[in-house]
Amino acid sequence: MAKVVKRIDIYLLRNFLGLFLATFFIAIFILLMQFMWMHVNDLVGKGISIGVLAEFFIYAAASVVPLALPLAILLSSLISFGNLAEKFELTAMKAAGISLFRIMRPLAFFVMMLSVGAFFFSNNILPKSQTKLWALIFSLRQKSPELQIPVGEFYDEISGYQIYVRDKTPRGELLNVMIYDYSMGFENAKVMVADTGRLAASADKRYLTLDLINGESFENLNKQQQKATGTTKSIPYRRETFSHKRIIIDFATDFNRYDESILEDQHVSKNVVQLTHSIDSVRQESRERCADQSDRMIHERYFGRDNRHDAVILPEHVTAEERAHYNIDSLWASMTVVQHRQALTLAQERARNYRDQIEYNAILLEDTDRYIRKHEIELYRKFTLAFACLVFFFIGAPLGAIIRKGGLGAPVVISVILFIIYYIIDNTGYKMAREAIWPCWTGMWLSSFVLLPVGIFLTYKAATDSPLFNPEAWVIGWKRFVSNVKQSKWFHYVKR
Repeated sequence: MAKVVKRIDIYLLRNFLGLFLATFFIAIFILLMQFMWMHVNDLVGKGISIGVLAEFFIYAAASVVPLALPLAILLSSLISFGNLAEKFELTAMKAAGISLFRIMRPLAFFVMMLSVGAFFFSNNILPKSQTKLWALIFSLRQKSPELQIPVGEFYDEISGYQIYVRDKTPRGELLNVMIYDYSMGFENAKVMVADTGRLAASADKRYLTLDLINGESFENLNKQQQKATGTTKSIPYRRETFSHKRIIIDFATDFNRYDESILEDQHVSKNVVQLTHSIDSVRQESRERCADQSDRMIHERYFGRDNRHDAVILPEHVTAEERAHYNIDSLWASMTVVQHRQALTLAQERARNYRDQIEYNAILLEDTDRYIRKHEIELYRKFTLAFACLVFFFIGAPLGAIIRKGGLGAPVVISVILFIIYYIIDNTGYKMAREAIWPCWTGMWLSSFVLLPVGIFLTYKAATDSPLFNPEAWVIGWKRFVSNVKQSKWFHYVKR
């Protein structure tokens, strides 16, 4: 029996592992294409080398693993147990005295190992890949696009310039060129037309040189007129005819990498230990700042009162006898109308200053709270990924045994629907936690709390061979319910 069980374990693991690897790489590819489409403007038309593109795809592939891994486990477990049930292999195993929990045990152990590996991946590898990925994305966003001036339309990828070319020669010369120069502002625009133009990059790839042959330029002298006369009523312009004119344009075409140290304090670049340390240190600093601000507002700025001694702060010229009999009401009654107005104006000004100070302090504390929330969300995300893998296995495996459908038909549809539900719930919880509507742990664990009972319910139904998705069973149950209702006293009472 031990050899039979061992062979069954190996058979189940072999089938599941092949499906898991296939679905995992398919999910990685689909999510990678979706991620690339989001950043297509940072990649297209900038002359990026193959090495930089390879880095981008590698780091992006690592960043989509937290979504691809649970989806792959769900789909592979659903297809695997669906194939076993469709071919009656699962029925044969149960007939041999092997329970569903025993059949699931080797795969559950394998998924548990995957969950542990997913945690270490999100804790050790993902922060480094995220740091390199976003540093690379920032570098790509700053790179100027590759210079490819089209024919018959205006080209505006050079900042401050609009270039129109009617035609090109095979050697790359530009024919019938029109240039609008807005580098000095729209009020100081310059227009240039030329029969021929040659465009080239400098040796250090920081500038463009544009040589224009046989043309004219029209320049607005608004800026010079304003400097000379201080008025813009009569604005002159300058017309220039040239046989050769060279323009130097600041246009950095080289690829410069951002320093990864700019992301060192970001939540995406930290592991569990670093996140915990940052949360504790910033939270302690926030508490100290809040206590200090409260102490200063209460003890030093409490509308002229010294809260430590519960007394009004009086001027130094007030004698001790006057202090003993000092009363605010009597002082107010002894003041003139002008003094009343002065006192009210002073009180309003102080209240306004206190309000501004409180609002400024609230902004500082809100920034600190936002920093803490981001780190707490990232901290819980590392654990929810590992737990989601287990939850999806205990949803997919029993569901496949219940529906008894294998292949890439119904399992794919069901997996996509379940994953969309998971994604919506998880994204909702994330937004609730990010906006401080819910505590961070509640928002990040919301999807797991919702789907865990579903997994337990499906596992129980599959273990008890419940016809959960059998239409005949639902029809029989509905007829039984209707029959019980008709036989009840309540139904006869209503019928009367």
